[in-house]
Amino acid sequence: MATHTLHTAASRGQAEHGWLSSRQTFSFAGYYNPERVHFGALRVLNDDVVAGGKGFGAHPHDNMEIVSIPLEGVLEHKDNMGHTKTIRQGDVQIMSTGSGVFHSEYNGDPAKAVKFLQIWLFPNKLNVTPRYDQVTLNPADRHNRLQQVISPNPDDAGTWLYQDAWFHLGTFDEGFTTAYDIKKPGNGAYVFVIKGSFTVDGQTLQERDGLGIADTAAFSITANTAGAELLIMDVPLQVN
Repeated sequence: MATHTLHTAASRGQAEHGWLSSRQTFSFAGYYNPERVHFGALRVLNDDVVAGGKGFGAHPHDNMEIVSIPLEGVLEHKDNMGHTKTIRQGDVQIMSTGSGVFHSEYNGDPAKAVKFLQIWLFPNKLNVTPRYDQVTLNPADRHNRLQQVISPNPDDAGTWLYQDAWFHLGTFDEGFTTAYDIKKPGNGAYVFVIKGSFTVDGQTLQERDGLGIADTAAFSITANTAGAELLIMDVPLQVN
């Protein structure tokens, strides 16, 4: 029988900095919960809102796979690899920070907040040459289906990272049911509801709830509301 780990939206860590409002599923910065440090290779899942004209100044990272998924607004990225990029809803950004990266993230719109998911995964290779990538996806390709956005394979759809992990996004009509197959033995899945409500493997989830699923090869997904959106992160349960 599958093992479930439920993290409701209201139970997440909170940080309010005026320019930044952050909800943290796993321990991060000033929020620490020894029972919520990571789910396998998934280390950070932050649901961030950055006020207009504000952002994160240049700061370092190393040996972490960092994924950004904008939900609303436009986020500007700069790094010491020479990239100056803009990401918006429909884009997925990945940085393999490897041996070390400095970068900044900024909301260039003075009037509108930007909302995005910031996700960190432990890599399966250390001290790699840092890399940056972003892809623009067609939201229509995830209507009543799971659209692959990240995998370990550079030749697959979407972008890739240094981990045996697969990310999928889906937007569903009310009552639509599908199934998800775990991509690799030893992996589990963390399901995060972006919008609406779902029943996942028999567990009802509301907006911004998260559910870790282990000890199963597949699970069912049913949308309980129209236009319901979710993100599935299929990750190794054991990390070195």
